[in-house]
Amino acid sequence: MTLLILSGILVLVVAGCACVVWAARGGPRWTRGVARATLAAGDAARAVQRAGHKGRNGNDTAAAGGE
Repeated sequence: MTLLILSGILVLVVAGCACVVWAARGGPRWTRGVARATLAAGDAARAVQRAGHKGRNGNDTAAAGGE
């Protein structure tokens, strides 16, 4: 069951990335909406990840140039 859920998430991620590329090349209107949602999800995930890094050691290593 877990494999099925993870496979579904992987399919959604790959489809979202494909829509970002297709929309950048002038695809249909619906691809721009999917691309916008995909980029917003990526920004949200990045913000959560940065918040986790900041809380772990008290400073933001990404802003300092570290990983």
